[in-house]
Amino acid sequence: MVEFDIDTRRSIEENASLYFEEAKKSRKKALGAERAIAAAKKRLGEHEVARAASEEKKAAVKKRERKWYEKFRWFISSEGFLVIGGRDATTNDIIVKKHTEKGDVVFHTDMAGSPFVIVKAGEKGVGEQTLKEAADETASFSRGWKLGISEMDVFNVSPEQVSVTPKPGEYMGKGSFMIYGKRNSMRAMMKVAVGVCEGAVMCGPESAVRKNCEKIVVVAQGSEKKTDVAKKIARQLSCELDDVVRELPSGGLRIVK
Repeated sequence: MVEFDIDTRRSIEENASLYFEEAKKSRKKALGAERAIAAAKKRLGEHEVARAASEEKKAAVKKRERKWYEKFRWFISSEGFLVIGGRDATTNDIIVKKHTEKGDVVFHTDMAGSPFVIVKAGEKGVGEQTLKEAADETASFSRGWKLGISEMDVFNVSPEQVSVTPKPGEYMGKGSFMIYGKRNSMRAMMKVAVGVCEGAVMCGPESAVRKNCEKIVVVAQGSEKKTDVAKKIARQLSCELDDVVRELPSGGLRIVK
């Protein structure tokens, strides 16, 4: 049984009209509440979907086992050769002493602070395209990038020409080696590209990255901070920011395309 308060100062018609208006307001409030609930449910559903996708992505990253060479600088050449390079004196030392074998090709420059870069050739002959890409990699990750040098000379030798023994009276620090015999010099350019290859962020010469990755971002020397450029790349490639930062050259950057 529903009870109504009647205002005796008003006529029956006035009271009826008043309750009719109150009922309309109540219906609008109820409709608004229903819409608000529906919108909240939709937002919650979208949030749950996004959260699930994020967790799935994180799980996929965790499940992927990193390859042994990902601790170094690396890329797969356009001819299919693995190319690795040192990140610092310690990793220079490791790749030369532990990961260089007969038949490989060793790249370096005369500039202090340059990486040793190794083309893992094995028994196969290395083509000119891979040699050019390895030379560009060596230059791009040398101190020349930070200094703003657009191109520089890079040389390559065989593993047998690289020695851990210094000349009499000389001293070599960690990551330094003596080079004996003829050097094969090449002119190298400062430009790299970034892409995702088999779930890993790969940074190297544009021709190599384009060959092995579906989507790439080309980077050259510039004035933007490394982290700012890395954020843009991570968004474009849908990959982890830390992985991009780790792979980019040190110094000012800009996205070319």
